[in-house]
Amino acid sequence: MITIKEMADIIGVSPTTVSNVIHGKTKEVSKETVEKVNELLEKYHYIPNMNARNLAKKYSKIVGVVFKYNKSTDNNFVQDPFAGEILGAIEKQVRKHEYYTMIYLSEDLDDILRFVSTWNVDGLIAVGFWPDECHLMKKSITKPMVFVDCYFNEDGFDYVNVGLKDKEGGYELTRYLIQCGHKNIAFITDCMISVYKARYEGHKEALEEAGIPVSEQNLLYLRPNQKEFETSIENVFKRYREFSAMFCVSDYYAAKIMNYFIDRGVKLPDDISIVGFDDNLIGQSVRPGLTTMRQNPSQKGYLAVEQLIKLIDQMEIEETNIQMTAQLIIRNTVKVLNP
Repeated sequence: MITIKEMADIIGVSPTTVSNVIHGKTKEVSKETVEKVNELLEKYHYIPNMNARNLAKKYSKIVGVVFKYNKSTDNNFVQDPFAGEILGAIEKQVRKHEYYTMIYLSEDLDDILRFVSTWNVDGLIAVGFWPDECHLMKKSITKPMVFVDCYFNEDGFDYVNVGLKDKEGGYELTRYLIQCGHKNIAFITDCMISVYKARYEGHKEALEEAGIPVSEQNLLYLRPNQKEFETSIENVFKRYREFSAMFCVSDYYAAKIMNYFIDRGVKLPDDISIVGFDDNLIGQSVRPGLTTMRQNPSQKGYLAVEQLIKLIDQMEIEETNIQMTAQLIIRNTVKVLNP
């Protein structure tokens, strides 16, 4: 690649003049010289040294994005529609602000803290952390930070978060099932933490409000690890006749259960009603059409970046915990028992 000195020799100016044009300092440079420098930059595809430029300006123009995923799964985390969509939205919005994105994904919090502490970034977006983990992140990292889909302990830290009204979504979806005549409803999840816990709390609230007993016997667990998943979904299948409906904590699990049941001759929704949560590409692709709660990961990503840029620029944050609303999407997987 051509150097600044070589460009200066070609044009017949000093290297400082060429450097000033590259860095946008053109007030004392003639229009003709600016044009000549820009022509050479384009001709030789010159790429400025970003580290050197940012070091001089005392900032990196880099936003770090860290994902904490479930260590019990064998899947590529970015294959998840939610992760892929929100990551794409974050990168797009970061670029609009003329920043760069640095990404790290791990199942291990110590691993994340060790790597992130060495990053020369202006701020961080943290996705998928549990309350105790959020506490350690805030305790260990002093850079501006925005969390996505996180819940927090009362620990004295000031958190900035972009999330979803998960409890309200769980309540609304369960209330819809009850309105359709369902009382024996299984709740399908792989853990009882963070967003899944909030959705279950909303589910329980709707049951209690309707006078329907809440039983832990109706709480069924799937194991995301591939080796254990087949056994766990088989156990769910063995018990499906105990229920008239199943509330799956995500569209991913709803689709998995639907396919498993259909392959074994179960008719949906005649034999069992199934609902999901997310309305992502998986949920939108299954047949019969899945009744679910719709959220907007792209909007979450956009808002997280906007909040972080305000923190970096030391601007006032009017709302530190943005909670988006989920929307009930009614399709064809719920049978009406009391028409």
